[in-house]
Amino acid sequence: MNDAAYARELPFGAALIAEDRTLFRLFAPAQSRISLEIKGAAPQDMERRDDGWFELEAECGAGTAYRYRLETGQAVPDPASRAQESDPHGWSLVVDPNQYKWRNADWRGRPWRETILYELHCGLLGGFSGVASALPRLKELGITAVELMPIADFSGCRNWGYDGVLPFAPDRAYGSVEELKKLIDSAHELGLMMFLDVVYNHFGPDGNYIAQYAPEMFRDDYHTPWGSGIDFRRAEVRRFFIENALYWLIEFRFDGLRFDAVHAISEEDWLEEMAVEIRATIEPGRHVHLVLEHDGNIARLLRGKFDAQWNDDLHHVVHVLLTGEHEGYYVDYRDGARKLAKGLAEGFVYQGEPSAYRDGAPRGTPSADLPPTAFVFFLQNHDQIGNRALGERLTALADTAALEAAIALQMLAPQIPLLFMGEEDASRTPFLFFTDYRGELARAVREGRQREFARFKAFADRERQEQIPDPNSLATFEGSRPVPDRSQASSRFSLYRRLLALRHAEIAPRLEGAHSLWAKALGEAAVTAKWRMGDGAVLSLSTNLGSLPAQIDPPSGRVLFESRKGAAALALTGTLPGHATIAFLEIAT
Repeated sequence: MNDAAYARELPFGAALIAEDRTLFRLFAPAQSRISLEIKGAAPQDMERRDDGWFELEAECGAGTAYRYRLETGQAVPDPASRAQESDPHGWSLVVDPNQYKWRNADWRGRPWRETILYELHCGLLGGFSGVASALPRLKELGITAVELMPIADFSGCRNWGYDGVLPFAPDRAYGSVEELKKLIDSAHELGLMMFLDVVYNHFGPDGNYIAQYAPEMFRDDYHTPWGSGIDFRRAEVRRFFIENALYWLIEFRFDGLRFDAVHAISEEDWLEEMAVEIRATIEPGRHVHLVLEHDGNIARLLRGKFDAQWNDDLHHVVHVLLTGEHEGYYVDYRDGARKLAKGLAEGFVYQGEPSAYRDGAPRGTPSADLPPTAFVFFLQNHDQIGNRALGERLTALADTAALEAAIALQMLAPQIPLLFMGEEDASRTPFLFFTDYRGELARAVREGRQREFARFKAFADRERQEQIPDPNSLATFEGSRPVPDRSQASSRFSLYRRLLALRHAEIAPRLEGAHSLWAKALGEAAVTAKWRMGDGAVLSLSTNLGSLPAQIDPPSGRVLFESRKGAAALALTGTLPGHATIAFLEIAT
């Protein structure tokens, strides 16, 4: 260990240039006059440049509370604030990024092939310090990477994080800047990577003042589901978000970023520009991983620029096989076994085929040439649980044996696995959509949630819609905390620990150069898939998520795992029992 400090020199915001002197810079082209207000002092006019930038050097140091005053009289926070005193409507704080001394400055991360992701919500686990206390148990489980849902400052005390409005400021509800750095430092000390989910496709609806002084940062001809599109054609916008990515990776030493819903960013070339600059900027020898969420299934982005993409296709098809649900986007995944085989072998299920959910529009591009590790495989995540009206987990929706068969498939397949908090303890508590808004916005969010589910049969009548938990209720938040299931927690934790130990020993070391050989459906709910691993070994996984047995060609090699006792021996006679997954490994000679 050796102590070190890290800082990203930002071209905007508040930058310490001496212990008691700070340079403030703000892009506000719609304003002719801006003043800097330091708490307890008289306002100071900032100098306006011809390109719309305002700047001022002021005599103040770390910990100073400040804000900007527009010519209309409106006080606004710094959009590049590194920390807020309270919430996004209040004072920004000058931060000295060199104040924290890292204990594990020699940490260089881990290769992507070793990644086993665990997604969590900081607020539900007690903030940054609460997450830190959970790390040893996650290490014991076999997790190698903890992924935080977005932490950018949002309005109120409770939020999923996708309504952030100050992208550079960790929300005070979770803890201080120093506590976040301490969390990451502690993870590295345990050999765990830390990932952060970032949102660059929109700002939240409360606390975003940018349009008042820089409307040029938004488009009036392009809209996302969350409002006006951010104008990534502008150099200032591109720089703002590239700097944000570098800020988290350099100043906070995150090991990876997950980019939320990038299909809502109209300028796809910006994604590539950002990835190239990150790769060129991060110090040599350090592992930094970039992961996309992209509903469009654009394989090109995964050929060198980004490490992987969350694979919604694999989730959806497994969910349909486990639950029988087929409303909403699940309508595209009725032919379960065939689509599961395609997803295991080629990554995307939709590679240009028409999507019924999208009124027949084609979706996706060919992905069969990509390695399995270009796809993140999950059975649950914040979206797939929380975007249900009642937030049910698979523990409440699926047969236990079938679910454990799916878990075995997920953990031993060559794709990169992701767990959502609570899965390891078979938690049955829901994960609900929650916010902390007031007044008209609270009403709009509540009623919008009800309208969203009105098209589903179970919520077609008004009485049922009113049973959907109010996102703004404290009880909705508190009821979303994962609670271990008394009857299954111990056995489920042991199952995950055994599977992850197998993955570390037998799968991960062989992932470099692994590729699919073939996959085929064995019936309506059963699949066999084979991969040639990087060392020449052949991994065979067969799963039957239905209750009826399926016929199977007897596998070869040694048994790695069976989710039901006797399933492997039965498979050698040509039958794969229901609700079972088996894994065989044939070593090259």
